[in-house]
Amino acid sequence: MAYDRPPSSSSSTEPTVTPNSSTSAHQYATTETPSQGPASPVTDNKGENETIKSNEGSPLLSPVNPNFHNNRSQSEDSLDDLDWQGGEEEAEPSKSIFYLIILTLSIGGLQISWATELSNGSPYLQSLGMSKSLLSFVWIAGPLAGVLVQPYIGIRSDNCRLKWGKRIPFMVGGALATAFSFMCLAWTREIVLGFLGLFGLDPESSGVKSCSIVFAVIWVYALDFAINTVQAGIRAFIVDNAPLHQQEDANAWAGRITGVGNILGYLSGYVHLPKHFPWLGYTQMQVLCAIASIAICSTVLISVLYIRERDPRLEGPPKADNPGLIAFFSQTFRAAVRMPSQIRKVCIAQFFNWLGWFGFLFYQTTYIGQLKLNPYLAEHPDLTPDEIDNVWEDATRYATFALFIFAITSFVGNMLFPFFVKPTYGVPLTTSKSSSSLSPYTVNSNNTIHQSTRPSSTFHIRLNRALSLLQVEWLTLRRAWLLSHLVFALCMTSTFFIHSPTAATVLTAFVGVPWALSLWAPFALISAEISKRDTEARRRIRQPQDTPGEPMVGENEDQAGVILGLHNVAVSAPQILATLISSVIFKLAQKPRGVPYDTSTGWVLRFGGLAALAAAYFTYRIGEEGDTANNRAGSRRYERVGEENSMGEV
Repeated sequence: MAYDRPPSSSSSTEPTVTPNSSTSAHQYATTETPSQGPASPVTDNKGENETIKSNEGSPLLSPVNPNFHNNRSQSEDSLDDLDWQGGEEEAEPSKSIFYLIILTLSIGGLQISWATELSNGSPYLQSLGMSKSLLSFVWIAGPLAGVLVQPYIGIRSDNCRLKWGKRIPFMVGGALATAFSFMCLAWTREIVLGFLGLFGLDPESSGVKSCSIVFAVIWVYALDFAINTVQAGIRAFIVDNAPLHQQEDANAWAGRITGVGNILGYLSGYVHLPKHFPWLGYTQMQVLCAIASIAICSTVLISVLYIRERDPRLEGPPKADNPGLIAFFSQTFRAAVRMPSQIRKVCIAQFFNWLGWFGFLFYQTTYIGQLKLNPYLAEHPDLTPDEIDNVWEDATRYATFALFIFAITSFVGNMLFPFFVKPTYGVPLTTSKSSSSLSPYTVNSNNTIHQSTRPSSTFHIRLNRALSLLQVEWLTLRRAWLLSHLVFALCMTSTFFIHSPTAATVLTAFVGVPWALSLWAPFALISAEISKRDTEARRRIRQPQDTPGEPMVGENEDQAGVILGLHNVAVSAPQILATLISSVIFKLAQKPRGVPYDTSTGWVLRFGGLAALAAAYFTYRIGEEGDTANNRAGSRRYERVGEENSMGEV
């Protein structure tokens, strides 16, 4: 296999290996001619062949680039200057695909839980006798829990010093609480009737119905608080256990598994579950809640058993005690104020992003159902309330099929987009044994570098280069997210010209494309920033403090839990605002139920398109992760793209 610049004994730029006095007898450092710039670190490691990882990234493989010794200009950052490189310490090795799948598997169980609540919660609560006005009050529980619970759980998990890890206790506890809340919610009628029946109350009395409604509302709020607890733990768990250069890959897999969860959640609406699983319950809601409970507990269990967190006791005591109520709000406010600029910009973009998506996610079924019913309602203006309920049930089932296609489109997008988007971070140089099978170079017993001819290594290089050809050089993750906002805004504007349920179904399926990027891009951008900071923090903890009076790590920096909690505030708060705005739009434009050509839902979707344009503007302001003068086609730099280098280039 040919390479651009293979090592050659006759080359004047060949690196020579010399002992380094600052290391052990088995460690060496390379020296090069001055024209070459910084050398790549190589170690003998007691006679075993060690390898050098490249920075040529692909979505699924740990790529290899043989041009690790290419010339670098003096203006480029050296390896020791990189935050994530860790100075003289060995770079964190790449993780396998299987590891990333298991790491993010619990996201699938979490998504099945959300899908169960959102898709079946409203009909179930209405079957208990709950009015629509009270129903809108109930569904504020989700965003409210996201605003309050996730930042608090983030702070508590950052301060956790249990030997099992920071995040695992909250993941396990949240999963168990979620399962228990699901069961209590699904069996509300039976629990209330069984208890009040002891006092001889009539099951059909208004008092029993009121008690059932109150009992159900309590468990809806408990369920939302429990789901947000496990979600806060899972998101921080992914950030903590994926290497910096694989944060985008990890979040891509999280998006794919989320897509699978959505598909399974929507698909379950077509199956008469009590017929197939009578041992789980005798109503659709009971069986769905049982399946969701099994899914969240089993996926969390698999993740925590396979993935071993770092022992948080090695980080020393937390910088502050677990806060009370007032201290929590104060600490959250301070964390928001000192939030890194890049993360703050992503959160602002997320605020407007979710302000736009809320209407689509919650009202698209109503929009499609109305389009399907318009001709029928126009021909039958005198339907009874029961008849209206029946036709709307059929229309809702039709609209749910559109969301099922939407979930499939989103899943396909999550599978394919990482192959086309250029990675933000390259794979760092390392001398880890874990990468030895992936490098085309080894160090022989004479401490000279030679090319390996192992078939597996050659196959890996060829496969990786074939995949890297799919990458679009200018398509960074930020730009892809920016384009997704514009596409979504265009789709929502097109509702002016859609008058049939078939066209609305096609539109819904296409909207899965920008939704796939919304599931991936913001989490990947924030996770990479957090991982870079955490990697630097761990390096500084292990190194002596050189500068007197310099603050230790942790005194002025927030960890993954609280930052991800604040990010979820940027996701949840706009949902509350969108609920209020949607209520105003419905108040002004909604027609009575059963009247054809109600366009109020369309105006809610169009408002979402305007919010998407605002999200596009704030995404444009995020620091670009790919525009550097040195990042040319065919070359990869071990520098943090988007930051100015020492010569002031951008």
